[in-house]
Amino acid sequence: MTVLVVDDYYIICNLLKSYLRDQLIEVITCSNGVEGVKKAYEVKPDLIFLDLFMPDLDGIKMLQVIRSIEQLKKTPVIVISANTNRTNVLNAIEAGADRVISKPLKKEIILKNLSELLGIDLLPAENKIEIETVEDAELIKQLQKDFLDFFNSRKTEFETALINRNGNSLRKFIHDMKGIGGAIGYPELTSISADIQDDLLVKETDWDIIKLKCGKIMCIVGEIENRLNG
Repeated sequence: MTVLVVDDYYIICNLLKSYLRDQLIEVITCSNGVEGVKKAYEVKPDLIFLDLFMPDLDGIKMLQVIRSIEQLKKTPVIVISANTNRTNVLNAIEAGADRVISKPLKKEIILKNLSELLGIDLLPAENKIEIETVEDAELIKQLQKDFLDFFNSRKTEFETALINRNGNSLRKFIHDMKGIGGAIGYPELTSISADIQDDLLVKETDWDIIKLKCGKIMCIVGEIENRLNG
């Protein structure tokens, strides 16, 4: 069984790989919609996970393309997004999504939806709960390390966006922050990022407030670093 994950945030791809590693499911990943369409046509996956907001070809447009391809029109598609407001959900369903799941992703929700769409039992047996709890703790630790690598690689971009008051650049960065917070054990990161996203939509953007909230993100990052190095 093969699942295709199309998401430009590699941590989400790694997270889904980790969730499905014990299910004998091959996970193939792509970072944009154009690549995703090509790979979907090539491998004919049993199911596709698809992020809504990506460069080159976004999730909605990719959905429209694959639903026009005879060999893929019936392939189950689960849309995953950090922004599942009513408009985005309706647009995704109209374009052909079978399910829409909100980030941050949770293992039990992923397995439940996969089980229902593929008609197989992926839910863990009761005697596996203790083992999975230990594995999940190790997974979170690894995701935190991946997150720090990601953050540090884009820290200059983040700081420059704040200094120059570049809303478009900051919006993309914050989108990624919002999508991973809960998965790495820091749901407040998701909450703060969601607030900043809302602030950036206001016509008269209050950059002093945004800088204050971004400062809270920096504090969380520092806390993660201290915990991993302590």
